[in-house]
Amino acid sequence: MSFSAEERERYKRHLLLPEIGGQGQQKLKAARVTMVGVGGLGCPILAYLAAAGVGTLRLIDGDHVELSNLQRQILFEIGDLGQLKVDAAARRLRALNPEISIEPHPIMLTEATADRLLSQSDLIIEGLDRFAPRYLVNRAARRARIPLLSAALGRFDGQILSLRSAPEGPCYRCLVPRPPEDEALCETQGVLGVTAGVVGTLTALEAIKHLLSLRGELIDELLILDTLGGVTRRARLRADPACPDCGAPAIS
Repeated sequence: MSFSAEERERYKRHLLLPEIGGQGQQKLKAARVTMVGVGGLGCPILAYLAAAGVGTLRLIDGDHVELSNLQRQILFEIGDLGQLKVDAAARRLRALNPEISIEPHPIMLTEATADRLLSQSDLIIEGLDRFAPRYLVNRAARRARIPLLSAALGRFDGQILSLRSAPEGPCYRCLVPRPPEDEALCETQGVLGVTAGVVGTLTALEAIKHLLSLRGELIDELLILDTLGGVTRRARLRADPACPDCGAPAIS
């Protein structure tokens, strides 16, 4: 896989980095990443992965653009109101980098569609705001043995969970075995728009670190961010033998 003259100019700053160089940029060009949720987190994640030259980006979201989204969902503008998020985002991403492939899927995942839509990916990223679809993505990634990055957001805080989907490793439900009774959503508790950008950008960084095997990547770990205090905490996640999705009862 070779680079055109335009690609060499576009990715010049990457090519100068010994940790990336031509070989690393080729890996990005060959990579296939699926993004579930094109919202406050999905927008900055997709923007930076597209700019970095990730070769194929698959977008999954059935929602339409609303005015309240524009405070943090940076791929959209006034003219996109009422349009499908995946279609509006695909236009912006293609304008940003016409060298890559964008696959929009205007659909909400279900048990019947998850395996098909999430397969043939090198990495799955989800930036959803409800637990039921998070669990669904977790199970599908686990079945397909595809690494998963799960990003979450609320008020001034965020978290990024990296899961390698190894048979003996942890899954999302080891961390959150059941939804809290008062499931908090951005639409009810609020969120600082720039916090979505900070958490989303760091998630994109983790994605690139994974695709290129760069040092310091999260591996079955949780990164917790307090953006007001400027504090981060990193914790190792262990598999829960009683987990309903990956524990002994689920796999026996």
